[in-house]
Amino acid sequence: MSQVRSDINRDVEGEQGAGGTFTFADLWTPTETPSSMRGPELLLLENGEISMEQLRQAHSAQQDSPHLSVLDALVLSGAIDETLALQALAGYFKLPFMRVSTDEVEGETFTLLPLDYLKVKRVIPIRREADGAVLLGVSDPADIFLLDDVKRRLRCRVKLVVTPSGDIMKTVEELSATPEKQVEDIIKDITEDSVEVVNRKDEVVADLEKIAGESPVIRYVNYLISSAVIDEASDIHIEPGDDRLRVRCRVDGILFEQQAPPLQMHAAIISRLKIMANLDIAERRLPQDGRIRATVHGRNIELRVSTLPLTNGEKCVIRILDNRSIMVGLENLGMWDDTLEGFRRQVIQPHGIVLVTGPTGSGKTTTLYSAMQIMDGDRLNISTVEDPVEYDLQFANQVNVHDRIGLSFSAALRSLLRQDPDIIMLGEIRDEETARIAVQASLTGHLVLSTLHTNDAPSSITRLINIGVEPYLISAAVNAVLAQRLVRKICENCKTVVTKPKENALAYLEAHGTKLEQIYQGAGCEKCRQTGYKGRLGIYELLEMNDDLRDIVTSNPTLMELRRAAEQNDMRTLRSDGLQKVSAGLTTVDEIMRVTEI
Repeated sequence: MSQVRSDINRDVEGEQGAGGTFTFADLWTPTETPSSMRGPELLLLENGEISMEQLRQAHSAQQDSPHLSVLDALVLSGAIDETLALQALAGYFKLPFMRVSTDEVEGETFTLLPLDYLKVKRVIPIRREADGAVLLGVSDPADIFLLDDVKRRLRCRVKLVVTPSGDIMKTVEELSATPEKQVEDIIKDITEDSVEVVNRKDEVVADLEKIAGESPVIRYVNYLISSAVIDEASDIHIEPGDDRLRVRCRVDGILFEQQAPPLQMHAAIISRLKIMANLDIAERRLPQDGRIRATVHGRNIELRVSTLPLTNGEKCVIRILDNRSIMVGLENLGMWDDTLEGFRRQVIQPHGIVLVTGPTGSGKTTTLYSAMQIMDGDRLNISTVEDPVEYDLQFANQVNVHDRIGLSFSAALRSLLRQDPDIIMLGEIRDEETARIAVQASLTGHLVLSTLHTNDAPSSITRLINIGVEPYLISAAVNAVLAQRLVRKICENCKTVVTKPKENALAYLEAHGTKLEQIYQGAGCEKCRQTGYKGRLGIYELLEMNDDLRDIVTSNPTLMELRRAAEQNDMRTLRSDGLQKVSAGLTTVDEIMRVTEI
């Protein structure tokens, strides 16, 4: 190598001009690295792959276009091809060079990173080595930020090989275009201890991975559950069609389609889930519901399984119940300080009814569980009646409703009143009988927390009247109503200011008399699945009863009269709360339009 440098200096010394003698340092000097470091282009020169003139021209081109490397300039000039350049780069970093195709890539390892991430970053997980490290193909081994990000995502050691970007893109496209083959590869090598099912009868843990070799269906179900938990999905939908099986996961309230196995596996997958949930695998004409207790990646997870006969076969929906997502604390739900203070004040009252209202999936259960966490479970007798009990609470006595055997909400509530309760949480007020018992319980010194399915807070009052409860009883019993919705949060990693808002968003703001100085959105990145959203928060409407509102309720008002009176008593509406969160850069106008009345 020193001989090459001497030859270079000798060649250029003859080209001196008025300014003096040129040296190699005048031709090219690294800005940040020691001049003694061997560069890949010098390896090419030493091996005779390029000439001195070609190297000089590449350096000149690189100075004119700083974003190019010298290797890029050599490739663009036609002096070398990409393969030769990458081989030199691999030699410079002392890494192996490897051509990649679908035959070398293991299906399970390939799915460790999202498809969009592989295409944008031009990397590909190839296989898992015997020592547990992931062999990763990269086209730019000098990108240390990319390598750090990959290691963080994979959470394991990584071994690098330098791979042409063309090979990476072609392989990614071929694997993503053949989902059936990919699923077969996934279930062939599913990692050990990914899902452990707990037998509810004797609490004996059955390690599914020990019997994974018996059927590819078992391994696929393990993979499906494990990946959904990692993606923080709330539900898994398995839906049979005429010619294909569709698998979707709900993440942040939105369904995303997953790669699905062949339609021929549908019946076997449903049967496997029924076995895990202790359901009748022979019954395919009637709906069934069951539960699975599982340990996934060291976390205790409850899976609620529901099957429904369709014209093309049985559909199965799996609700993922994770205690980590329910025990979040009131202060982390997204309430403004005044709403949080008012709701806290209501849930520590000695008696009365506090209602949380909203559609299915709006986070009502999370809010009620978070409210009960601030109560003293050691000194108070806290009891719940739910259908079904979704999460086990250590500080409460929980009753599961069974209508088939006569244990309805009203029957369970009557029994609880003989158990010396202090606080009662009802999963839902569904009928007149349950509503009347709840009202009587609140009037006799108990705090009752419950939910209703109504569109806003004032509607809950009129709903109770329509059920059959006398207005004067509602006026005396109800302390507060909290209406809520869940909206997606803007991804903090790709959050940007909107320079030109959408016309429908501007029209919505104008229609409601709102003018915002800045509007934010997510541009889309690998952390948010290119959606621009990551996580969810609530928007809230808290109606606190006072003397004026109680008098109005006693007169059996219409919904419009009650809503107008509530707003005059400083109730912030769902829409107003949502637009304030838009102004704060927490969510978007599109999300507020999606979950509230236009």
